[in-house]
Amino acid sequence: MDLRQQVAARFREVNGTHPMTPTDDAYVSTQFVVLDELCTATGQDPDDVRRLMLDRRLPLPGYLRSDGAQMVPADLFALAGRAGGVARLPAWFIRQWTDPAHGTAEWDAYLSGQYVCLHRVTPENIQRKDELTAAIGAAPAQPDAGSATWRERLHGWVDELDALEPAFTGYDRLRFGGPTSRDTHVDAVRARWPRPVTAPAPG
Repeated sequence: MDLRQQVAARFREVNGTHPMTPTDDAYVSTQFVVLDELCTATGQDPDDVRRLMLDRRLPLPGYLRSDGAQMVPADLFALAGRAGGVARLPAWFIRQWTDPAHGTAEWDAYLSGQYVCLHRVTPENIQRKDELTAAIGAAPAQPDAGSATWRERLHGWVDELDALEPAFTGYDRLRFGGPTSRDTHVDAVRARWPRPVTAPAPG
């Protein structure tokens, strides 16, 4: 089994085997790039990159398109650059969390390639997404729930999460076994608590 096949097999171990529809393929092609094309553009050897994925030094592809293309974020190598190289990336990444156990768990999640829930996968964005989803989830129990001030605060959080997250696609709901965080913390919240409509000023 060559390296391309090994990466595809590892991807299916992590994500299961689910069909990619033409709509899924179109979405992925606008949000991600083909691994081989990114390597050509950045002067990387695709087989070397796949070895790093298999050795748990770089994350797996975010998607396998239905034609077999391994789709990765355009900034796949950016965090390694910030860390000072791929060899330093694991320790650097984990240090971005005050609790090493939490950082290690996030590193494992990062390696899975399943952080397709962010336009840019960085420790800062991962942490902020967690803060926002927690705040939005807890909002209905706040003492001032339903008030104008509360709605303004809630929609501020929702808007910020909206800016961090892409749209997702049907394949994501299959592999994650249910609705995405956008479904539950952006779309559903906006539907349940619409943003107040400001009346136009008198002319």
